Amino acid sequence: MTTKKILLIDDEATIRELVQACLSDLAGWNVMTVASAQAGLKQLAQERPDAILLDVLMPGMDAITFLHRLQEQPLTQEIPVIFLSVRAACFTPQKLQQLGVVEAIAKPFNPLTLASAIARVLGWGLQDENEFVTEPQPIH
Repeated sequence: MTTKKILLIDDEATIRELVQACLSDLAGWNVMTVASAQAGLKQLAQERPDAILLDVLMPGMDAITFLHRLQEQPLTQEIPVIFLSVRAACFTPQKLQQLGVVEAIAKPFNPLTLASAIARVLGWGLQDENEFVTEPQPIH
């Protein structure tokens, strides 16, 4: 099985560090991080990830403009995008579909279940030891 590549675009350094640690340590994925949508477009010119995690609220280019640029390019238009945002609840399934975004994950998120949430949304299987879901224990 090939290692999944994720491009994380978020202007907050602590979020980039946390997400990178969670996804690389717990899921074994290769996580590339950039601090702006402009840097994300430059990264995409060099390397094609399997998915993009995109903060909605960033200085400079906003997420909607980034999505339009992404969808204009034949090599990048099929890359699934997941919003990672404090405003995740503002996006209805219909709005996400209109934007071409597969899901919106709310900040703050649970670092231990982030990889399994992403894998579930994208239809990626994780190894059993990486599922992060504990079986309910019987009550005695």
